[in-house]
Amino acid sequence: MLEGIEEGASIAVNGVCLTVTGFDNKSFSVDVMEETLDKTNLGMLKAGDGVNLERPLPLGGRLGGHLVQGHIDDTARVISFAPRGDSILVGFEAPLRLTAYIVEKGFIAVDGASLTVVSRNSGSFQVSLVGYTRRHTILGNLRVGDTVNLEADIIAKYVEQFNRSRSSGITVDFLQEHGFLVG
Repeated sequence: MLEGIEEGASIAVNGVCLTVTGFDNKSFSVDVMEETLDKTNLGMLKAGDGVNLERPLPLGGRLGGHLVQGHIDDTARVISFAPRGDSILVGFEAPLRLTAYIVEKGFIAVDGASLTVVSRNSGSFQVSLVGYTRRHTILGNLRVGDTVNLEADIIAKYVEQFNRSRSSGITVDFLQEHGFLVG
């Protein structure tokens, strides 16, 4: 994981993009501001807790998940587990402002792991954790009540921003101006 790392490099810890300020062959250091500790689960970590680590995708690298930046949107709380064959459905209670970006069969990053949304409603969503994900990330150790970091797909955020900046919608004047209404 630390091969080729240098000061100033980015590394995601539980999905939070941080800048390396120092390192040796077994560890690295980062500076974390209060805002990050307040808005993510990093402030809840204790010595010895496991974390998900990920290096940034190199330009031109293969994209195997979804587009995220390491800028956490909010946190969610684990509310349920349900076995489904070889996988486990995990339910999360999410802030209402964030569920607008969460769509069934779309993507969500949970503690930095790119996952497919199985179902959603206005205040919660479920993902399915396959065996590989449970064994190779900290998500296999989740318990009801745990807090996780969430980052929605960046494309969903851009679409919403684009739609918000457009006019107030289709009006009679718009329809007439574009030839849909005569009169």
